[in-house]
Amino acid sequence: MAGGGLYRVEADRLREAVGGIDHRVDPRGVQRLSDLPRAKRLSFLSGMDQLAEAVERACRRLDPDFRRINLEILGNTDPFLHAHVWPRFEWEPTELLSKPVRLYPSDRWYDARFKLGPQHDGLRNAMGSELDRLRSMA
Repeated sequence: MAGGGLYRVEADRLREAVGGIDHRVDPRGVQRLSDLPRAKRLSFLSGMDQLAEAVERACRRLDPDFRRINLEILGNTDPFLHAHVWPRFEWEPTELLSKPVRLYPSDRWYDARFKLGPQHDGLRNAMGSELDRLRSMA
């Protein structure tokens, strides 16, 4: 990713039915975007943009009900700089579709039916391929 390996994608942190992805900074001592010098801050945001585009391309290709990407930098629970990339789909429950993914009921976050597993390999491979393609164009 951008930044000479400063960043890594936590693709195995796909959680919940819509499959969120984390983009983190190493070392974890960085708590806020403003803790980074401007050049590294811009590199982090560029990496987040690149990851979001890769996820969007893969989801758009694999699911005709793909709607959009939501991006978040929160840090309220985990005290290190990271961003969430959330693909959103038309098949999500209507009452949740207009709300942030974090407002899904807590039982959905821990339901075994939605855990990352072999059923997600095609999606992970598609996202990885799209990310590789975007990196090669940079």
